[in-house]
Amino acid sequence: MKAFWNFLGLLAIMILSLFLAVITGDYGPWYFAWLVGTTMIVLIAAAGAVMFEKQEEEQQGKKGSIH
Repeated sequence: MKAFWNFLGLLAIMILSLFLAVITGDYGPWYFAWLVGTTMIVLIAAAGAVMFEKQEEEQQGKKGSIH
């Protein structure tokens, strides 16, 4: 029964994808690039923030150990 529901879910995703492809027409690749680009910018910014915080922690640790 789980396989049946899995199949129906994938079928719904396929139908929605085809519907969106027909609606967007020639603009589909532009929307796809916009979504992928926006996602990548957000992920890169988050990774940069994490790296900055880690570097700040390491610098604070080195300063504290000197004194």
